[in-house]
Amino acid sequence: MTKRFVLVAGNIGTGKTSVTERIGARLGWQTSYESVADNPYLADFYGDMRQWSFHLQIFFLGHRAQQHLALAQNPQSAISDRSIYEDAHIFARALFELGNLSERDFLAYRKVYDLVVANLPRPDLLLFLTAPVAVLEKRIHRRGRSIESGITSEYLGLLDRYYEEWLETFDLCPVLTIRSQDLDFVHKPQHLDIVINRIQERLAGREDMILT
Repeated sequence: MTKRFVLVAGNIGTGKTSVTERIGARLGWQTSYESVADNPYLADFYGDMRQWSFHLQIFFLGHRAQQHLALAQNPQSAISDRSIYEDAHIFARALFELGNLSERDFLAYRKVYDLVVANLPRPDLLLFLTAPVAVLEKRIHRRGRSIESGITSEYLGLLDRYYEEWLETFDLCPVLTIRSQDLDFVHKPQHLDIVINRIQERLAGREDMILT
């Protein structure tokens, strides 16, 4: 079978981890996720964002580049929860706009980021999950993660705007957009079937790019 490399992107609470886990299990693909438990900067970052934002972003850059290369070079098909591209175009940008990352550090980070991603293999597909901010807030509240307790609707809206702007110019691979507010990947296998069918169609070159 043809090797496939798919990245899952989207705002906080859109269902990236759930869909990554279940697609990997259903199709027998290798899966990869964000580094949380073994992240040496995350606790410090949440204690003092201005002090530790640059360190955190550099850690994520190296970690995601390593993940990206490993998945792209592995002969087994793979799907990854979040992409290296979002770190710069969404989250580092937000840290800079909100005053938690200085202009000097932001520009230094972007210079290293540009050098790193220029040499990464391109993915076969970007699976972009989206949902209204009100839905994201409910999901975040329901899962009750302490590190997400400070996330506001304003912040989610800011990230939404950044995602829209980023995808307007993203051209590394085809993009399949899925509106996930009415989909339950965990409890309704038929919803997962729909998503997998659309992924396979898009990888085969179909032009329908949005799943409503």
